[in-house]
Amino acid sequence: MTPEILAFIMFGTTLLLLLFGFPVALTLGGSALLFAFLGDYLDLFRMAMLNAYPLRLLGVMKSEPLVAVPLFIFMGVMLEQSQLAGRLLETMGRLFGRLHGGLGISVVVVGALLAASTGIAGATVVTMGLISLPAMLRAGYSPALASGLICSSGTLGQIIPPSIVLVLLADILQGANEQAAEISGTLVPEPVTAIDLFAGALLPGLMLVGLYLAWVVVMAIVNPSSCPSLAPEDSEEDNQPGFGEVALVIAPPLILIVLVLGSILLGIATPTESASVGAIGATLLALQAGSLNWQVIRKVGLDTTKISSMVFVILIGASMFSLVFRGLGGDEVIEQFLANLPGGPLAALLLVMAVMFFLGFFLDFIEIIFVIVPIVGPILIALGFDPLWLGVMIGINLQTSFLTPPFGFALFYLRGVAPETVQTLQIYKGVIPFIGIQLLALALIWTFPDIVLWLPSLIFG
Repeated sequence: MTPEILAFIMFGTTLLLLLFGFPVALTLGGSALLFAFLGDYLDLFRMAMLNAYPLRLLGVMKSEPLVAVPLFIFMGVMLEQSQLAGRLLETMGRLFGRLHGGLGISVVVVGALLAASTGIAGATVVTMGLISLPAMLRAGYSPALASGLICSSGTLGQIIPPSIVLVLLADILQGANEQAAEISGTLVPEPVTAIDLFAGALLPGLMLVGLYLAWVVVMAIVNPSSCPSLAPEDSEEDNQPGFGEVALVIAPPLILIVLVLGSILLGIATPTESASVGAIGATLLALQAGSLNWQVIRKVGLDTTKISSMVFVILIGASMFSLVFRGLGGDEVIEQFLANLPGGPLAALLLVMAVMFFLGFFLDFIEIIFVIVPIVGPILIALGFDPLWLGVMIGINLQTSFLTPPFGFALFYLRGVAPETVQTLQIYKGVIPFIGIQLLALALIWTFPDIVLWLPSLIFG
């Protein structure tokens, strides 16, 4: 038995326990401690390495960018409770409803706005499923197309900034970038911040929205029966919203997005400061909508505490896991394996992306970025891949994984709220074109890295 073999036994045991549904944070930290004691007993691990663990936790506690996480979560949960999605969808549906595919266009636009407002993919899929799926089925939309639109639009929250996922990923990539500098001998690596990642993910996110809209238009031309226009009695022809009404509904969330994201990209405020503005703005929107009361405030507070606690407890467990994994030498084995693959760095990247895609069937995004990215990120960055480009590629790759049958998380979210008349096979069939769109987006970003890198270089030099 060697330390490296024990490291991979720990890795496999942890994944197996996670697949069986054991609590993520306890599994990560518990399995790491168990194998640390086992390694010490077999004289394969030095327990003195665990003395570095409190310093790691102190680093997490002192990390200012991570303060933005509970604030963005509060912002998203408050907007979810403000019935914003329902009003947006109703108004946009009345605006485009008399066009073939008009309701589908409304769903994509509302999904993108919610994604940029809430940043919580699961909540967006559930909200859109509850509100828009019945309306689309009543209008005569194909259940497959309706399901595909909702699942794909709902997962945009992972890649369109401001996003909780991007904040967490930026923090992990910063650590990976520093380790990559040690591997490659670079003395002063370029910093990787949430601001940089927000700028890098903006154009790819908008590109995905544009591709989704283009697919709706194609379906309206090629197969108009799958996305019919609303009947006159449903489209409220005599009550079509005017510019003022549309602006009144769209302006509040749009202004909030511009304030939060614009202040970050222009350097006026840090992500943490902008997140606090977003939290207050979301509360004012709920107040303006007339849906703010003590029950809503209590529910938002409880949900924010639960989600934030889950994120940080997983981070604490993942920190212990990565410390023990490195102490056993597992990171060095992976580094040598990826560096010596036939095909060079591109083969290494393809392999890592394929593994992440597969793990995305079973593990949540947060678990993957806390466990997998710290292990493979430094190696890929040391092989020459830009950390911002790599972060966006990872984000879209996992978004694709969450859409892919039979285990994609978005499919389970929608299945849980869809009526019984919508078959699971129809949901699977509906997401296939959007998986193709995701793969096209990955290919475009791979071929033209400036889709990610141009805006950060323009803004920050």
